[in-house]
Amino acid sequence: MADIIGNKAAKNFSEDVPFSNHGNYHVKGASNLDWGMKDRLSRIFNPETGKTVMLAFDHGYFMGPTSGLERLDILIPKLANYADCLMGTRGAIRSSVPPTFNKSIALRASSGSSVLQDDLSHESMVVDIEDAIRMNASAIAIQTFIGADGQKETIEQLNKAVNLGTRYSIPTLGVVAVGKEMERTTQFFLLATRMLAEFGASIVKTYYCDDFEKVAAACPVPLVVAGGKKIHEKDALTLAYNSIQGGAAGVDMGRNIFQSNFPEEMIQAVNKVVHEGYTDKEAYDFFLDLTNVSTKA
Repeated sequence: MADIIGNKAAKNFSEDVPFSNHGNYHVKGASNLDWGMKDRLSRIFNPETGKTVMLAFDHGYFMGPTSGLERLDILIPKLANYADCLMGTRGAIRSSVPPTFNKSIALRASSGSSVLQDDLSHESMVVDIEDAIRMNASAIAIQTFIGADGQKETIEQLNKAVNLGTRYSIPTLGVVAVGKEMERTTQFFLLATRMLAEFGASIVKTYYCDDFEKVAAACPVPLVVAGGKKIHEKDALTLAYNSIQGGAAGVDMGRNIFQSNFPEEMIQAVNKVVHEGYTDKEAYDFFLDLTNVSTKA
């Protein structure tokens, strides 16, 4: 095993050179996967654009009913039509998402903490792979805490999910967690995203950062950027635009959609950025047109 003594920092990421997918499959790093894996990934990533708009509403698994998610049964049916993939818990999906929607599901499969605790880094895979199969999940999502107290156990659980998912051709979505005691530097995201991909995650959810192009280039599987805390719609669309321009294969937004005063209009504007090549300004103008809100508001 290599040690860290004398390790040289990576510098040459060849950001301007496209990833060598060794085939014409539209999902980064997935050309050598089996048919079932590719079928599920094709439900998450639009085959025409190679990108995805995920709608995250899994917050209740450790936060309870947060603002905007008080009534999943009312909210999600309004937004689901505009999402490529729904990311939620099995309880929320079974109770509040009609199966007739026929949307890809990124099933939140890890948990172990709540907002009542200071340290949220101790999670394990709590959903049986058989239940993920019963729910026809397109991916199973496992949270990892690189650099935190729960690093070892969450890495183990991610690898457990990869092993079980590979057995049944279900991709694993590795989620890079950032806690209040964890850094959010380019170097951290270079490390965390690459680690998750090397463990076998087929998709990595992470955060946007400085020099994001390097992070995307260094990760051999698709990066999906989290929306994070609620910010102004204009800023959220800039985040989506910068992420796509920086090499992300999509965004996974929650609070920046369901906590907006106009969630349906907001998710449509995000789609314009991700799938139709709109700039952030064009998408914000589209959002304002849908809401009939003056640019002076």
